[in-house]
Amino acid sequence: MKNGWFYVGLTCLFELFWVFGFNVATVWWHWAIIVAIILIDFHFLSKACETLPTGTVYAVFAAIGTVGTALMDIFIFGGAFSIAKGLFMALLVIGVVLLKLADNHTDETKSNQKGAA
Repeated sequence: MKNGWFYVGLTCLFELFWVFGFNVATVWWHWAIIVAIILIDFHFLSKACETLPTGTVYAVFAAIGTVGTALMDIFIFGGAFSIAKGLFMALLVIGVVLLKLADNHTDETKSNQKGAA
């Protein structure tokens, strides 16, 4: 299970690399590197899904990608920060945490039902 979370971390990191690349690529070989990073990213995503629930993996992947991209836009590319952006990023993170907690609750319920049978 811990390897699954390691792969989630890697896929989130590589997602931010290729999103950054989209903003700075200017010649063909930049795009070739971006395509390679995307392929590596999706390899790590599939590895994470081997040991963790796919819904949870994708929710974390999408949320970190969204929040990371928004923060990258603000801090690296000079985008504006607003309270609304901050609130919606926090809402995404809270949603992913609650999804994970709900997934754990479902797993515990299934374990308890199997033990009672």
